[in-house]
Amino acid sequence: MATHLPDDFKCPISLEIMSDPVILSSGHTFDRSSIQRWLDSGHRTCPITKLPLPEHPCLIPNHALRSLISSFTIPKSQQDPNPFRDPDPDQSKKYQTQLLIHTLVSPSSTLESKLHSLTQLTRLTKLDSAPRRQLAECGAVSAVLNCVNSTESEIQEKAMALLLNISLDDDNKVGLVAEGVISRVINVIRNGSSSSRAIGCTILTSLAVVEVNKATIGAYPNAIKTLIWVLYSGKGREVREAATALYAICSFVDNRKRAVEWGAVPILMKIGGMGLERAVEVLSLLVKCKEGREAMRKANGCLEVLVKVIRNGSERGVQCALFTLNCLCCFAEEMRVEAEKEGVLEICVGFLDEENEKIRRHASSLVQTLSGRG
Repeated sequence: MATHLPDDFKCPISLEIMSDPVILSSGHTFDRSSIQRWLDSGHRTCPITKLPLPEHPCLIPNHALRSLISSFTIPKSQQDPNPFRDPDPDQSKKYQTQLLIHTLVSPSSTLESKLHSLTQLTRLTKLDSAPRRQLAECGAVSAVLNCVNSTESEIQEKAMALLLNISLDDDNKVGLVAEGVISRVINVIRNGSSSSRAIGCTILTSLAVVEVNKATIGAYPNAIKTLIWVLYSGKGREVREAATALYAICSFVDNRKRAVEWGAVPILMKIGGMGLERAVEVLSLLVKCKEGREAMRKANGCLEVLVKVIRNGSERGVQCALFTLNCLCCFAEEMRVEAEKEGVLEICVGFLDEENEKIRRHASSLVQTLSGRG
């Protein structure tokens, strides 16, 4: 079995498969027993690079490689007694994933081989949760994050796509945040390509499915500010994904005030007026805090944007616009007066026979508010 394992599984000193791989300060990996004998004999240079080492070298466990070696090494008692039968598709896919992960974590892999591994792993993890778990459990996430930091845009984009797939499993979401994903993603959203920025926003949306992550992302320095910056300066898909991420994050109460303080309201009004209904959905969350209502009351064109969505929007957009406008009319008398002038009462009366229960309910509430019965 050992002869069929990748060469990087072998210790450069003993040439045997490593049982306890450790990383030397030079960046190279050795089996602990072999490198320890080397050091105990008085050597203070790396056996490969010949560069000097500290007087007391630190040996860092290579958990990712150890996990890979363990998964490759199958005891004889577990080997298939009939090697000529058709291979198990699941086992074949698992073995393929292991090889790709090995290429990704190996320091000797070329840029081209890492790009190939990222592409194939992204394909494998797109619809299948098993490889996603495999990547997380074997410690390969750190290698993916290293690729996210790459100055090569193609490597970075592929790594971001793979990171998104890994984040789709709920069991991985908290662990990814613990591994420092947020800072890497925010950096890419700020400095990466348009495609990478959009993927980065989608990753934040995926991570925010877990309640504790919403709080963590919102409290992270510049996370919300960066999303609002994308809303202001981005285009197309970037803006849509940033609005979706902001909606997910602001479903956590404490993040709404943060978004308002970073100037989200006027920007959301602008892109909402340009037809992005997701912006109005975010406004329907921000209106729930006093700071949000105050900012909307002062925003130019607020009423016009909401009325436009009420008249012409999708069912979801109409629901959010009705709710937002009702909150504003209850908050500020001038908003109620202006809404009446715009004919909102008549529009809402027309919604009272609407099949959609939420639209009917929100329209009824707004009718009561505009009639002075709210």
